[in-house]
This record gives sequence, C-alpha cells and structure tokens, in this order.
Amino acid sequence: MRSVETMNHTQPRVTLEGEPVTLIGNRVQVGQPAPDFIAVGQDLSPVPFSSFRGKPCVLSSVVSLDTSVCDAETRRFNEEATALGDDVQVITISMDLPFAQERWCAAQGIDRVTVLSDHRDASFGVGYGVLIKDLRLLARAIFVINKQGKTCYKQMVNEITDEPDYDEVLEAVQELME
Repeated sequence: MRSVETMNHTQPRVTLEGEPVTLIGNRVQVGQPAPDFIAVGQDLSPVPFSSFRGKPCVLSSVVSLDTSVCDAETRRFNEEATALGDDVQVITISMDLPFAQERWCAAQGIDRVTVLSDHRDASFGVGYGVLIKDLRLLARAIFVINKQGKTCYKQMVNEITDEPDYDEVLEAVQELME
C-alpha cells in the first residue's frame, strides 16, 4: 500500500465548520467498481468489504459517532435499513475505535447497520478519497454499491457538519431494487 502522503490529493471542496479541508485518496466515481477495503469489526476482526458483495450496499462515511450529526445520520440509516429489509446492507464507517463503536451502538440500539472502524490503516478513507489529511478523520459521504460491486451513487456532503440528503440516497437504493 502506498503511503497516504503519496496518494492523489483532491481539491478542497469540502469544509468543516466553513473551513476547507483537504481530502486524500482515490476519487471513486459513479460507474466504477467499488474499491475493496479492510475495516475492523467491533470484535477487532478484519472485515473486507468484498464479504458484502452480492447485495446492494450503502456505505455511510462519518467523522465520529460521538458527534450529534453522525449520531443522527447513523440512527436514521438504522431506521431506513429496517424498512429496506435484508436485501440491502447498510454500513457506517468511522475512525472511532471499535470499543467506542460497540458502546455507542449498544446505547443507541443500533441493530440494522453494520458499524466498522477504519482506524487501523484508513484503507476505506484512502480507497474512497474521503480521508481528511490534517485530521485523519473521514469526511461525510455516502456511496451506494450494486450487488455486482459497481458504484451507482455518490454523495459528498460539502459541509461536514451537515446531514446528507437521505431522500436522494434512498432513491438510489430503490432504483437498485427494482
């Protein structure tokens, strides 16, 4: 794996509290195969994204579950995942340690979203171009991947402290299920 410093730098088009941030990594585009990555499960086991292939996936990248917007986003996707049923896999990814994620999920009753940590080597952040260079956190973004592993939808939230457009994400998922 190349060093994070040698990855492609994206133009700062995302802000955190109004201040531009620099995202590093590979820019995933709609129509491209979704990059594989290995995140960490709450039991500290490696979880390759490829293990979810075969069903549509919603990848929700958040800064930290311990912030109000990320909390609200993950709880909303947990509700939506119930309505979508077992045909769609919803995954939230953050740099939070797996122990913190497990504690937060238990306290919030998160049972339909798979919550993974990218803290170990940032392979999701780099692979999807959402790693914030100076903070080593993930920018807020949503990717919808079809069951063949192709990126069908991408939403980069311009201001990290804003919630994503849930209706647009759910529309993209519904299109895959028709």
